[in-house]
Amino acid sequence: MNLQPKSLSQLAFKKFKQNKVGLISLFFILFCGFIAVFCYHLAPDNSNFANQMHLEIHSKPPGFKVNMLTIPSDEKKENSFIDFIINGNKITGTEIPILSYSIQGENLEIIQYADGLAKQYPLSVINNKPKIFIKQRNFILGTDKYGRDLLSRLLIGTRISFSIGFIAVFISLFIGVFIGALAGYFGGKIDTFIMWIINITWSIPTLLLVIAITLALGKGVWQVFIAVGLTMWVEVARVVRGQVITTKQEQYVEAAKALGFSDFRIIFRHILPNIMAPIIVISAANFAGAILIESGLSFLGIGAQPPTPSWGAMIKNHYNYIILGKPFLAIIPGLAIMSLVMAFMLLGNSLRDALDVKN
Repeated sequence: MNLQPKSLSQLAFKKFKQNKVGLISLFFILFCGFIAVFCYHLAPDNSNFANQMHLEIHSKPPGFKVNMLTIPSDEKKENSFIDFIINGNKITGTEIPILSYSIQGENLEIIQYADGLAKQYPLSVINNKPKIFIKQRNFILGTDKYGRDLLSRLLIGTRISFSIGFIAVFISLFIGVFIGALAGYFGGKIDTFIMWIINITWSIPTLLLVIAITLALGKGVWQVFIAVGLTMWVEVARVVRGQVITTKQEQYVEAAKALGFSDFRIIFRHILPNIMAPIIVISAANFAGAILIESGLSFLGIGAQPPTPSWGAMIKNHYNYIILGKPFLAIIPGLAIMSLVMAFMLLGNSLRDALDVKN
């Protein structure tokens, strides 16, 4: 006997599984989320913010390889596992790109990559183990204008984009759902006052409002997170208000009122669980919008501040290289922004189709 799913959630899940575009988008987002959490484990340069600079090898193309001498740090303190996940390796040695090396008695003689001059170091500096501290480094995506590993910066920048999305969406949902539910349920003067605030906020260009809030709070990653969240609640509030106005006419709401349930219990225990579908869809769109806004702010220089590896800041630092014959420095982070934003938008469209009970 073949049992067919009967609940709305089961039907929606079945419809979503049949949408290949939505599934691919979801898996890509989960993959990026995995990178965001374990970026320092995956990045070739696991230093804090992947900020190891090698000016001698700046702006090198993808696939560039060079021998790298690492002179270990004198600090012996080890990072904890949690600290490494959050901040990367804070204690790193000094890296020197070299052309070649040789052993001269008790000294290590290297030919520097920058000028081709010879320089000597005591073997004791590298614990008499040149083969361990001299390794070939492969820069898969090349290096930026400061000689930093572009792949490592790109991977760690994924965390910034995911963080801004989650925090901004959380703030927008917390404010928008509460205010929209109050306006839609109570109506009257409360609805008029809230809609007045919504319309004023809606009339101000989003980027301009974010810039104003950011300048008021100060420059920094967390300030941008809060600023973006405080500007995205308007869309959520309008959607929730409209859904609550329609839903409060349902019979189960009238039955809840007849049983003497409080207004807030009816709103948060009966109405909101039944209007989650449009809220989920708009959250996916807001996630994509938050990533774009953060990238734009970083491009303007008021978003994540150096040395934080934001994708928008990476484009800002290298957009002029497009006409200098090295467009990959700006195109690679641009493609990262485009792919993640597109994944969230396609996921939102797939969720909208899956949650549409009319189809």
